[in-house]
Amino acid sequence: MSETLPEPFDPKPLIAKLPGLPGVYRYYDAAGVLLYVGKARDLKKRVSSYFNKGSRGGRIAHMVERIARIETTPTRSESEALLLENNLIKTQGPRYNIVFRDDKSYPYLKITAHRFPRMAYYRGAVDKRQQYFGPFPNAWAVKESIQILQKVFLLRTCEDTVFANRSRPCLLHQIRRCSAPCVKAIDPATYALDVENASRFLRGQTSEVLAALNNKMQTAAEALRFEEAGAVRDQINALSRVLRQQSIELGDSEGNNSDVDIIAVRVEGGRACVNLAMVRGGRHLGDRAYFPTHVESAGNLSEKRIDATVLEAFFAQHYLDKFIPATLIVNVDPEAPELMEALEAQCGHRIVLIRQPQSQRRAWLEMAEKNAALALARMLAEQGSQQARTRALAEVLGLENEKEDLGELRIECFDISHTMGEATQASCVVFHHHATQNGEYRRYNIADITPGDDYAAMRQVLTRRYSKLVEAANEADGIDAAAANLELAKEAGEGVVSEDEDATPKPARKRGKSEGIPAAAFPDIVLVDGGKGQVEIARQVFEEIGLDISLIVGVAKGEGRKVGLETLIFADGRAPLELGKESAALMLVAQIRDEAHRFAITGMRARRAKTRLTSRLEEIEGIGAKKRKNLLARFGGLQGVIGATVDELATVEGVSHQLAEEIYRQLH
Repeated sequence: MSETLPEPFDPKPLIAKLPGLPGVYRYYDAAGVLLYVGKARDLKKRVSSYFNKGSRGGRIAHMVERIARIETTPTRSESEALLLENNLIKTQGPRYNIVFRDDKSYPYLKITAHRFPRMAYYRGAVDKRQQYFGPFPNAWAVKESIQILQKVFLLRTCEDTVFANRSRPCLLHQIRRCSAPCVKAIDPATYALDVENASRFLRGQTSEVLAALNNKMQTAAEALRFEEAGAVRDQINALSRVLRQQSIELGDSEGNNSDVDIIAVRVEGGRACVNLAMVRGGRHLGDRAYFPTHVESAGNLSEKRIDATVLEAFFAQHYLDKFIPATLIVNVDPEAPELMEALEAQCGHRIVLIRQPQSQRRAWLEMAEKNAALALARMLAEQGSQQARTRALAEVLGLENEKEDLGELRIECFDISHTMGEATQASCVVFHHHATQNGEYRRYNIADITPGDDYAAMRQVLTRRYSKLVEAANEADGIDAAAANLELAKEAGEGVVSEDEDATPKPARKRGKSEGIPAAAFPDIVLVDGGKGQVEIARQVFEEIGLDISLIVGVAKGEGRKVGLETLIFADGRAPLELGKESAALMLVAQIRDEAHRFAITGMRARRAKTRLTSRLEEIEGIGAKKRKNLLARFGGLQGVIGATVDELATVEGVSHQLAEEIYRQLH
């Protein structure tokens, strides 16, 4: 029976109905996968331009051939279209758009709204009650700033619960890193002045801070308060040392604006790097390199220079809903004035774009360009090495002919971790596109097994990982899994039997809709950290849910658990492989296995710590979930509860004096 081919997509009826308004358009393929998101000043003209014969070539022509559905969203302005476009790009990652990975939010230095404010590392949403300084490019920059403020202004860093319960100064006071407001070693007015000076320092107002400290020292000396004058003198000396050590500093000649972002773009070898350096309060806080994906595809989708396209994509995706300084220094001219208009409307202030900076700012831009070039060269070298490892593993396992693009090779690796059977947790890490994909990692809490039974844990995690995916996809497709495997096997020329042979089809090597899981999401290799026992459990699970057991590869540790001595064990009867420590394929397997082990053990330790943190309170009669929560919140954790007196315990909501005595007795 011949198959009925789907009719080719005809965009003309839809294009005829499109309005000549600004908006966003989206292209989908036949499977509903989003291919591309774009913005337009005129939707009708822009969308129709893709389907004019001879107007496009290369990869864009390949994309147009795959379009099976078009969706459009008109907007009130091109600026609105720009913001909507990049929201969709960030959340859905279309195949033919330049996509910057949505990394963790940037960290801030927070000064709390307390009578004696504390400074702390902070990451998350900001509010108006506290003071926030930043954002900083990384955690190291925040911690370095905290250390400076400790040395110069002696601000506290302890939690409020610890602050409220101290009876004597801590070690930080003894090493002159805190003025000990917890024991009233400093009066509130003086501490408030130190907080104000610290805030000025973080804003870059160092000359004002030094002038204020000088005046304070002179006033104290004239009033014969020599001890106070000496303490202020020490502050001035400490601040002067910090300023001398800060080799990259914004001079007065640069103007009053001390918050600057420096962005350098470098494109080479089909990849791009955007290096972002941050200057806050006149201090260069370091930089961070970004490597967008789909640069090669997107380069053919625009008439602009690829470096300008990358820069505009970075502006739109990075600064969307983020702090934007008033000055941006760039090494590439963006070609979208509406982009800057949209960013200014979002942040509420004018943005100055500098292409040819002078003096210190020129040095910053040159440094950012150099760092972008170095980061891109390093990434390309590592990528080449990783691609070689992927190719070597595919060759060893006989997969090189099944994947036209080895970047599509998908590996999932499982590991089990526990402490003497306690807090058992399984990990699944994913390797795809020649790199581990952190966003696809998963942890599984293992329950209802005999403590320490690794085989039962492996059976549970594999069953949970794959059986539900198979069932859900088969229900969605309305296809019986066994019949689908047989049909796929016939199409692939495998599992075909004659009338006098066993009529049970062999599992198909190639995977698609028929196995209930999209090919793009189903692994080509399933690594199991363990020997023959673990591999046998994996084989049983795969046979039970109808998956190909040839996917399973066990990684048995060698003598002394040394990397390079592992043996690969197969579930389908192939002889074990000892590749040797010089094998690039084995190095990739070891890398993925070690990442699975790291991910499992960190999750297990966190789960174990959480369990142990509350278990001692759970054992006390009369302590329920609500009282336990109140106690831990009041004293900042179990150690704080242990260190509290009976009277302090009795101040917690719901805890009577009698119960407080029982808690104290049980914990001591």
